[in-house]
Order: sequence, then structure tokens, then C-alpha cells
Amino acid sequence: MTIELTITLAVILLLLVLSAFFSGSETAFTAASRARMHALEKDGDKRAALVNRLVSTPERLIGAILIGNNLVNILASALATSVFLGLFGSAGVAYATLAMTALVVVFSEVLPKTYAITSPDRVAMAVAPLLRFIVTLLSPLTSAVQLVVRAILGHSVEGASERLVSAHEELRGAIDLHHQEGGVVKHDRDMLGGILDLRELEVTDVMVHRTKMQSVNADDPPQKLVDEILKSPYSRLPVWKDEPENIVGVLHVKDLLRELPREETVSDDFDFLELASDPWFVPETTSLKNQLNAFLKRKTHFALVVDEYGEVMGLVTLEDILEEIVGQIADEHDVPDAAIRPQADGTVNVDGTVPIRDINRRMDWDLPDDEATTIAGLVIHEAQTIPEPGQAFTFYGFRFEILRKQRNQVTALRVTPLDRIVNQRVPA
Repeated sequence: MTIELTITLAVILLLLVLSAFFSGSETAFTAASRARMHALEKDGDKRAALVNRLVSTPERLIGAILIGNNLVNILASALATSVFLGLFGSAGVAYATLAMTALVVVFSEVLPKTYAITSPDRVAMAVAPLLRFIVTLLSPLTSAVQLVVRAILGHSVEGASERLVSAHEELRGAIDLHHQEGGVVKHDRDMLGGILDLRELEVTDVMVHRTKMQSVNADDPPQKLVDEILKSPYSRLPVWKDEPENIVGVLHVKDLLRELPREETVSDDFDFLELASDPWFVPETTSLKNQLNAFLKRKTHFALVVDEYGEVMGLVTLEDILEEIVGQIADEHDVPDAAIRPQADGTVNVDGTVPIRDINRRMDWDLPDDEATTIAGLVIHEAQTIPEPGQAFTFYGFRFEILRKQRNQVTALRVTPLDRIVNQRVPA
């Protein structure tokens, strides 16, 4: 073997190593966790900071990697072809093509990419210094290529950023993906998803509807009012006058207990309205995120929800919003409410007033909640009628059977996943 041939083979080997470097770097920088890199940079890691700087200009980074990778691959193939032509004549072209294809695919593509994908963060930080030098060296050529690409694609490149997913959608997708892979348990997924949902939900999605809202009449005898308030499981109660929709105050039980006389009976001239605070009305379109911030700013936990006509629709509390994040919060004074009752046969009996979000979270279903808030509302919306007991409807992969109805309100349903019905019909 001549010295010239030995040098050529060494150069080809070096070019294959460089090709592996470019291929592995591309995979590592594509798969590296930006969140972890930012955390490491905040902790003072210089290589993580370098990775973040390179990723901040993705066009320059990817352009330099692709240009470098193609240059070394083409040069290696050209040199190999010349070597094989000298050894085998015209048949050397075929031999060089087969040999270089096998070497590039195995050692310069699959092997480095597989290694990089197993630990992308570590690989990205390891190659960052050398890659920074290459990006700087090839920047004039990269800029020229970008100009050509932009001239050909035109407005397609400029509008590409508008089609990218938002940060919230990216976080939600990452949470769902880690849950499917077993890295995030269901409870944690629901909590993280609940935080992201606060900006999309309105107070009407979590409020206590006025039909279920407990309030007291300011015109009732004082003793009756005291008995009614002390029997209530709630610490704050709306006070109305003349008609239930005319809310004139909100009474806190602590304020009442502080002012109650030591005697067993309450005098008829005891004024409850003096103890009540002014009601706080919020529009129905207020997002949960804004309402949470308003609760924190006003240092209060209770608000009344009104529609565009000023009519009271219900009430919302700080606890209602927190439950969207952490799930149901119960204490020793809460009344047990088994509104969702899974059955042994796989069906689920639910009250008609159960929010769709609650049953989705409890049963890990995916019923849509765009057009209706409650499960009964969903059935009425899809059926386009007020159903009667005994009627059944099938949509969204579930069978909904009406169990009970009171006036025009569906009060109880049985929900059966269709896959459960199919499994029951298939003989063992």
C-alpha cells in the first residue's frame, strides 16, 4: 500500500468521523430539553448557556450542520470513488457506491444518531464548543443559502412562525406524552392541565348555579336567620331582600358569631345587614385566570356571577377555582355528594348537573365541553330536544340513557362506553 493511498484512506476515515459528528450534533440539538438547558444556565453552566445561544438561531445552526455534513459526505464519496477506480477500474464506481453507502449509513448516520438520542442533553453540551466554531466559520455560506431559500419560498417562510404551536399547547402536549409513557401519573397530569386550562375557562364553567345556591332572606325573623345560617355547611352566604335575585350583601359566619348575644334567643331588632359585606358582582365571561388574580388582589374568596343583563347566574369562590387544579377539596363540614357513581358492570350513573370536566377527570374520558357545561346539557344539545326517562342516545363513543327527569331538567343518566357494550356482546 502506497503512502498516497494510506493518506487518502485516512482522510476518508476522518471525513466519516466528521460526518458522524454532524449527524449526532443535529439529533442532540433537536432533542435536547430547552427547559433543562435554561435551568442549567441559571445555575451557571457555561456549556448549557452556549447550547441556548446556538439554539436561539436555529436557521444558522441547522444550516451550518447540513452544509458541513453534506460537504464531508460528498468529499468522502469522491475520494473513495477515486481510490476504487484505481484499484478496480470502471467497476470501482459501483464498489465505491456500495462501500460508502454502508459506511455512511451505519457509522455516520444510524450509530451517532442513536447514541445522541439516548442522552441528547449531555451530547449537546459536549459538542457545543466545536459546533460554535463551525457555525461561525460557515456563517457566510449559511447566510447565502438562507437568502436563496427565502427568495424561492417567499412568504411561506415569513408566515411559518404563525403556524407554530403556542407555549401552552406545547406544555400540554408534553404533559400528555409523559403521562402516556408513564412518567407523569394521572393526578399530576390533571393538576398541571388544570393550571393551563385557567386561561381558557370562564367562571360559568365552575360556578355554583343559582338553582343550587344557598342564600338567606334578610326579611326573615332574626332567630330563624341565625338558625338557618348556623345549620349551613358554608362560611359565607348571600343575603337577599324582597326577591332572591336582589342580593344585597354577603354574610360571613365569623362576623355573625362575633356579634351574637350570649343569650339563647336573638332580639327582633338585630340587624344582619350591618354585618354583611357589599356583594361583589363579576361578569360571566371572566376567565378563571383573571378571576383568580382578582381574588388575590381583593383578598376575598367570594363573588356573584351575573349575565349581560345583570341577572345573577350563580356564585364562584376561590375554592371552586382551586378545585379545577387540585381536584375536589372536602372538609369535615362538606355534605357528601356521590354525583358520579361507577357501577360493577362498567356503566356510570351520574347526576345531570355534573360538569363534563369533572366526569372526564374522574373517569379519564374525553367528552367535549365546548357547547355545554353539564352532562345533561351535552345530551340535550346533541339530542336537540328535552329527552324523557327511558330514552337513550349514542354519540362520542358513549351511550347515554335517561334515568330520571324533574320538570324540564334531566336529573340522572346512565353513561356506558361503547367499547364496554361491544365486549359484553362478544362471547368468551
